[in-house]
Amino acid sequence: MKNLAKNIVIAFIIFLAIASIFAMWQVPLTQPEEVSLSDVAKKINNSEIEKIEVEENKLTIKPKEGEIITARKEIESSLTETLKNYGVNQEKLNQIEVRVNEKSGLALFASNILPFLIPFAFIGVFIYFMTRSLQKGNNRAMMFGQSSAKKDEQKKDKKKTTFKDVAGSQEVKEELWEVVDFLKNPKKFKDLGAEIPKGVLLMGSPGTGKTLMARAVSGEAGVPFYHISGSEFVEMFVGVGASRVRSLFAKAKKNSPCIIFVDEIDAVGRQRGTGLGGSHDEREQTLNQILTEMDGFEQDNNVIVIAATNRPDVLDPALLRPGRFDRRVTLDLPDIKDRTEILKIHAKGKPMAIDVDLKIVAQRTPGFSGADLKNLLNEGAILTAKLEKKKIKLQYILDSIEKVMLGPERRSAVMTKKEKDITAYHEAGHALVSHLLPNADPVQKISIVSRGRAAGYTLKLPDYDKHFHSKSEFLDDLAVMMGGYVTEKSIFGDITTGATNDLSEATKLARKLVMQYGMSDVLGPMTFGQEDELVFLGRDLSEQRDYSEEVAGKIDKEVRNFIDQGYNKAEQLVSENKDKLDKIYKELVEKESIERDEFEELMDGKKVEKNKEKESKKEEPKEEK
Repeated sequence: MKNLAKNIVIAFIIFLAIASIFAMWQVPLTQPEEVSLSDVAKKINNSEIEKIEVEENKLTIKPKEGEIITARKEIESSLTETLKNYGVNQEKLNQIEVRVNEKSGLALFASNILPFLIPFAFIGVFIYFMTRSLQKGNNRAMMFGQSSAKKDEQKKDKKKTTFKDVAGSQEVKEELWEVVDFLKNPKKFKDLGAEIPKGVLLMGSPGTGKTLMARAVSGEAGVPFYHISGSEFVEMFVGVGASRVRSLFAKAKKNSPCIIFVDEIDAVGRQRGTGLGGSHDEREQTLNQILTEMDGFEQDNNVIVIAATNRPDVLDPALLRPGRFDRRVTLDLPDIKDRTEILKIHAKGKPMAIDVDLKIVAQRTPGFSGADLKNLLNEGAILTAKLEKKKIKLQYILDSIEKVMLGPERRSAVMTKKEKDITAYHEAGHALVSHLLPNADPVQKISIVSRGRAAGYTLKLPDYDKHFHSKSEFLDDLAVMMGGYVTEKSIFGDITTGATNDLSEATKLARKLVMQYGMSDVLGPMTFGQEDELVFLGRDLSEQRDYSEEVAGKIDKEVRNFIDQGYNKAEQLVSENKDKLDKIYKELVEKESIERDEFEELMDGKKVEKNKEKESKKEEPKEEK
């Protein structure tokens, strides 16, 4: 409708412009003076006229002196006859140049015929635009079932993404190199009777580089790369998604060998009949069409489908059978070595100061994905620009780690002295218990500056990546979580809402120890409860109880037991080390934050300089020119 209205306005403007041109042509802007025939006769008799032009009944008279004038005569009579009737002297008339002009065919057409044709032309233009708009609407309706996948051509002049641009994940690269080799040399495999997997499913947490890895496969193979999201297949009309799948594979087969990358395939590939994700005929028909295209009657089409998901557990079993997504590649969170390599890639193009050691940053970021690390360096660059510096320093990056994990600082959140004391003792309790327990992670930083929703925080990170966790580690973690709660109760004789999150996390961990990890001595090596794939409220999953009420009571008692163990351990450590607790409290109140080296010196009994400031506030070295 908007285009139709626009076309009508354009046609109307064109019509007005043409009409204005003809009006100006037929009626000049400056009109000469028109006089009567009697005045013309007097001027002729007085020898004041030099030339007369006759065009039908219009007379254009050029005097010997002065401006041109006009007059009108009768159409039926000639000029000579008319002037004689007005008493003009024939000799005087013979001295005047008289010219008779006749209209040309073009002028006759413009003045007589064109005014009738213009309205019809305007109506014709209007009908044309109307028809064209309707045709466009019909074309859009016919294109509704066409695939909207974007094609990424691997041109020579275009920068390609290759495995060199993807840090770490060596095993994943080796697994995917077989796909690249098949796309480059399919004959080598076919001669041996080998069949390359038609589908490769990339599984991993968000931000681990699934899409980047798929693009790298396309860049290495040098073949066309179609990419689309799983949600783009599903529409409210039944059959549209299946039509788009057919369209996508038809395009891919014409350009084979090629790669189809479907991101977030769980949007359309969820298990059929579960009631999840709008389980209706449209989604199931789309999934059925994908299954048919991947492994139906047609064979040897040299089209490889790479899909990505972080929910492989909800996919339909038919997608995962041999012949479809029979090769599953898992992308784990990077370890310290891979994190260092990823940081090096994202540090390119960023001016780093001499003191920046990316290994230190990698040590401080266990559990960070590739996307998190990219965001971390970006936040460091933003902080550097905010401080109007030219080089990104290590401290700026370390500060950005806390911003990414907890949120920005809220120094404007003013606390009363009592609230500040409670926060300082609370965080001191966490840090003290963590330092004294052998299986707890070392304290990296303590702060009472608000970040995000936390009034203060104790940052504790392991010195190396952990892949397994023991029961003793979990018990120490429970004691660390209860450290703040115990300290508040011991120092102030009261408790506040500041420990709410600690208690929640401790309860979740204790319940996992009993129900998932089988670490309860009473209940033994068993798991309890199964999660059903029925989503009711956002992320909440219903739990199927596969145990009796009697066992449920024992579970609650064991959860209570684990919490009590952590509480008692924390209470004992806090009561036995109140002198160290007070030292941490005083240091926090004075400086607001304590780094790891300062904290360890404090715990070892070494004197910490009162005026010692954070590394970020030290005198900064002169920047390189």
